[in-house]
Formats: sequence, structure tokens, C-alpha cells
Amino acid sequence: MPESSSVPSFTGSPAPAGPAPGRVLLDADQIAAIVARLGTEISRDYAGRDPVLVNLLKGGVVFLADLIRRITVPHHIEFMKVSSYGDGMESSGTVRIIDDLERNVAGRDVLIVEDIVDTGTTLAYIRDMLALRRPRSVEVCTLLRKNVATPVPVDIRYVGRDIPDVFVVGYGLDYNEAFRHLPHIATLEFPEAR
Repeated sequence: MPESSSVPSFTGSPAPAGPAPGRVLLDADQIAAIVARLGTEISRDYAGRDPVLVNLLKGGVVFLADLIRRITVPHHIEFMKVSSYGDGMESSGTVRIIDDLERNVAGRDVLIVEDIVDTGTTLAYIRDMLALRRPRSVEVCTLLRKNVATPVPVDIRYVGRDIPDVFVVGYGLDYNEAFRHLPHIATLEFPEAR
């Protein structure tokens, strides 16, 4: 049987395209300026105090990497891996600690470094849990804070930027592990149903 060089034809509608980055909320230069400002504020406030920066993986790791290069005081970093989103777009309301700190933070100044604060559920849980470990202080630094009425109020000492209540990706923020690599922060757009 001779080989056919023609492309096979398929019947039916093509598979719908998945979500994709949409409108850019913060470009790379705007993010860099925010990180520089936060680094200056943290360096001023923690002069002589050697804080422990606790980063919540995975979304906050890009922010942390840039932030620690802007902090001029000695500091340590620790990581926690927690989950409250799973594979969805909204917080489940249940916080799971997947990996805990390696360092004892008793008597230390702790600064939780977050990528984004949405409902406040995860942050409040982590802050309360760390407070039980008898640190000298526990404060929060977030790159982004959504303009929403949070069911769990949390004091945030350092806020990079307030944003609308939209799902965002880029600069470490993901949708099902996609789009973390983007140098900017953009809304996530879904194709319209046909």
C-alpha cells in the first residue's frame, strides 16, 4: 500500500484552548521597583536584628530570591511548603503543611515572605503556628495583596502592591504549575466557550 503524504482529517470541533496569560498588571521594571522598596524598608526596620525570612513555597521563591538581594542586613532564610489551593483557582480553606522549617525560631525575629495574600486563611494559620514557637516577633511581607474582604484578617507589615480580585500568574505565581517563568505578572484569561 503506498504511503500517503496527506495530513489526516478529523471531524468534530477542535479541542478548546486552555487558559493563558492576559493583561499585564505589573511589568518586570515595576516588580523590580517594588522589591527594591520592600528591601529598603525591611533593611531599615531590622537593622541589628538578624531576621529569619520564612518563604512559603513554591510561588514565593522568585520574589524571595530578588528580595534577599535587596536586604542589606544579615538574615537567614527558611522554607515551608504548604497547600490550600490544590489544583484549583480558589483556596480550599484547609491548610496542609507539607514541609516544615528546619531552624528553631524561638527568640528570633521572623518575617514571613509571601507571593500573594488572597483569603488570608493560609497566612493566618502559618502566622499563628509560628507564634506558638516563641519567636521574638512575627511579621509578614507580601508582594501582592488582593483587594478583597478577607474572612481571616491578618496584619501585613510590608505590602508590595494591592491588586484587583483576579487570578494572576507569572513571577513565580502559577496555574497548575504553568506560567511561573513569566518575568511579569498578568491576569489569567480563559477562552470563551463556543
